[in-house]
Amino acid sequence: MLNPQSFLKSIRNQGVEFTTGVPDSLLKDFCSVITDEGSDIIAANEGGAIALAMGHHLATGKIPLVYMQNSGFGNCVNPLTSLADSDVYSIPMLLMIGWRGEPGVKDEPQHVKQGRISEELLQTMEIDYAVLSDDEKEADGQLAKAFEVMKQTSAPYALLVKKGIFDKYKLQTKVENPYTINREEVIEWMLQKMEDEAVVVSTTGKSSREVFEIRAKHNMGHGKDFLTVGGMGHASQIALGIALSQENRPVYCLDGDGATIMHMGSGAIIGNQPSKSYKHILINNGCHESVGGQATVGFAIDFQKIAEASGYKKTWLVSEMGELPTVWEEFKNAEGPVLLEIRTTEASRADLGRPTTTPVQNKEAFMKNLGN
Repeated sequence: MLNPQSFLKSIRNQGVEFTTGVPDSLLKDFCSVITDEGSDIIAANEGGAIALAMGHHLATGKIPLVYMQNSGFGNCVNPLTSLADSDVYSIPMLLMIGWRGEPGVKDEPQHVKQGRISEELLQTMEIDYAVLSDDEKEADGQLAKAFEVMKQTSAPYALLVKKGIFDKYKLQTKVENPYTINREEVIEWMLQKMEDEAVVVSTTGKSSREVFEIRAKHNMGHGKDFLTVGGMGHASQIALGIALSQENRPVYCLDGDGATIMHMGSGAIIGNQPSKSYKHILINNGCHESVGGQATVGFAIDFQKIAEASGYKKTWLVSEMGELPTVWEEFKNAEGPVLLEIRTTEASRADLGRPTTTPVQNKEAFMKNLGN
């Protein structure tokens, strides 16, 4: 296994000063070291990270580092092929990509296809790459080769990182979080207060896992929920598509701060559609909890003002559980689109499970509930 601190030092020794990306569970120990250095920018999405890295190179002539999970690589295809590519602006950058769904390694359904095609995708995009070794000497050799190639080609180079490559490292930099509401508890409360005909579209990460377990706990069935297990940041638009076609059915989007920030332009589309049944619930814990706990800018921005400027009819903010019952009735009965932000702790159960149904089963049950 690789010591994440030593590996980052090896990268720094190659002249890399600028690091940016979106945290990944397979890279969380490495990313945590970067975060603790205090010199990192956690980007809104992976494509934005490529653009930030381009700007750094243009300003300094130096090679930057961009990290991500392969599930977010799709956000990079456009800037990598139409800007950074050697046929366009020819921008070198080191890409470190967590290889979720690696063939032969058991993983969640949403990672299987992306994992299977990760190497092929890099080859199709004509990006030189290597599968990072877990041997320190070999890894340093791969790193040296990567920088040699980048200096020769002036183009991106990728390192695919398998599960379990890095030694454990505990993040020291903590998000300052004064809030006491527990996310799972508030989701459980809300699910029991929603209308019988209401449906829920829940975002990636632990929120969807909690929705599934809460429904099982109360024998509610799973047909009212669409679990957006992949495609981070797109739950709100899935919910909008449903709301526009199911005008008499309340549609609740259960979103997260990282996911909302990732594709924030979606809010402008929501706010400018006649989606009277649309109820947007933003659970904001200020961090990318499920991939290591690195901070988002969720506590530094005003989601209410952004939503109101985007056309949402009304917004609310709840930071204490005692505030919720009164606000909930107003929110529930308001004409959409409306937004309720709930600020929570970053805590979750260590034994939180995963959905026991397949995505296809989830889709079929959900569509049946909608009358299809």
